[in-house]
Amino acid sequence: MLAEPAQRLTVTGRSRIGVKQLFKKHAYYLSLCLLAAPLVASAENELADPVDPLPLALQQLPIDCPGLKPVPDASALALLQAFYQQQDNVQVWSVSDRVPALQAQFQHLADDGLDPSRYSLPGEQAVGGPLCTDIGISLRYLQALRELRYGRLQQSRFEPMWYAQPPLDTRNVQLLAIAGPGLQDLAGAFDAARPVSEQYRSLQKVYSAQRTQPLPHWPVLPTGSLLRPGMQDARVPGLAQRLFSEGYLASLPAHGATDYTEPLVDAVKHFQLNHSLQADGVVGAGTLVELNVSPHVRREQLRVNLERFRWLAQDMEPDSLLVNIAAAQLTVFQGGVPVWQTRTQVGRAERQTPLLKSRVTRLTLNPTWTVPPTIMREDKLPQIRRDQTFLSRQNLQVLDHNGNRLDINQIDWDSPGNILLRQDAGPRNPLGQMAVRFPNPFSVYLHDTPSQALFQKGPRAFSSGCVRVEHALQLRDLLVSPTERLRTNELLATGVTHEFRLAVPIPIMLTYWTVQADSHGRLLYAPDIYGRDPVLINAMGIKS
Repeated sequence: MLAEPAQRLTVTGRSRIGVKQLFKKHAYYLSLCLLAAPLVASAENELADPVDPLPLALQQLPIDCPGLKPVPDASALALLQAFYQQQDNVQVWSVSDRVPALQAQFQHLADDGLDPSRYSLPGEQAVGGPLCTDIGISLRYLQALRELRYGRLQQSRFEPMWYAQPPLDTRNVQLLAIAGPGLQDLAGAFDAARPVSEQYRSLQKVYSAQRTQPLPHWPVLPTGSLLRPGMQDARVPGLAQRLFSEGYLASLPAHGATDYTEPLVDAVKHFQLNHSLQADGVVGAGTLVELNVSPHVRREQLRVNLERFRWLAQDMEPDSLLVNIAAAQLTVFQGGVPVWQTRTQVGRAERQTPLLKSRVTRLTLNPTWTVPPTIMREDKLPQIRRDQTFLSRQNLQVLDHNGNRLDINQIDWDSPGNILLRQDAGPRNPLGQMAVRFPNPFSVYLHDTPSQALFQKGPRAFSSGCVRVEHALQLRDLLVSPTERLRTNELLATGVTHEFRLAVPIPIMLTYWTVQADSHGRLLYAPDIYGRDPVLINAMGIKS
């Protein structure tokens, strides 16, 4: 469960599992030059002994092993060659009981939301003999480790992340450090490949327990007018059955009762809390949408969010800010431990908050607000054309691109040209007292807001892409030293705009997931505000 807004957390970090320590002594493999060698060696390559059949087969894999499917791409082939050179270019799967142990680990991948049938081993006759069979088994072994560690799907294809500093691709090096030593302990190798993040391990444990259980059944509730506490409604029996089926309601009301009573209201509030909705007991359109998500989709959500957490694990840093856009929530991590959480407001569906990783470099204190082009074109200009007093009422100045003020009466508002709208710092400024800046091409940032009442809502998709932060000055306190805090207080008191650079930039990630589990196995869902889950559910179900 997520903590209450701005609440200090006491979650302890997960220490590295023992098997990772086992593999750590093999770190010298990380410096192997094998992965930097040409992906397809020529016959004259002195690293490949033409007398040795295994490296020769790897050089001309489609010819020597024509039945091998799928044919590895360049990266997979480089990893395969390095893997066998690490093992002195000998077959590795003829060792007694090694193949059955590998097949057992493939079956356990179902607990990670992966399909074990993707890793079925090749038959000797199908691929071209025992040498090709050994290569085929190694391909499946390396494929399974790669997909368990980094994801079955390419994030860049489905939910692309923008990086201020693109990460180095060290995946093959990391996999080689696990795969080679892991031949002596296959269970340990697979556990070493699993992400160690709390998000992943907690959700994986819940999914593992649920996936073999029969799916529950609950009725689909019809739409209708708002159902408020104390009202009567023909949907009440179905609502009670729906909440009873998931344990939100201890017992069903009398048969046919249509009164929306206090026990049922409390059950609805509990459901709303667990689904990141406004917990007011009012059954409206948003609550009905979440109530009517099918049991099958709910279970598949666990599966696709395990995939998201595999993606996320590669980019997490011990000291960082993490925004879950779907839940509209920000978490501050220090030393890998979440220490503070607060609610946010994020971009609505037509103006989505982007996924990105960057670094917070400065705070804008008492910020002015320059209206972004999209907001000016779609929101402000239509209002100005209807009534030019809108400008004075909103305290908006009209400037040219050099910052010079323009006479509004001299502007053709049907075709205003290259102008800027800017609002001075102050209590009505949409950015509040502070903006948190980080490089990105989307012109988004975190900021304070005068729209505090919207933090009580759920879902909280209200902005044009930026992230509004509740208790923004408490976030400031976590980003600066005590001395810097005093200085920023002095600057805030002046009411003058000031750019304050952080002594130590802080990593920030804007991410997206729709369900997580706490350490007790309780699930917390977030509305799929951007409609991304069905695409992932479909993609994870396709074998390739």
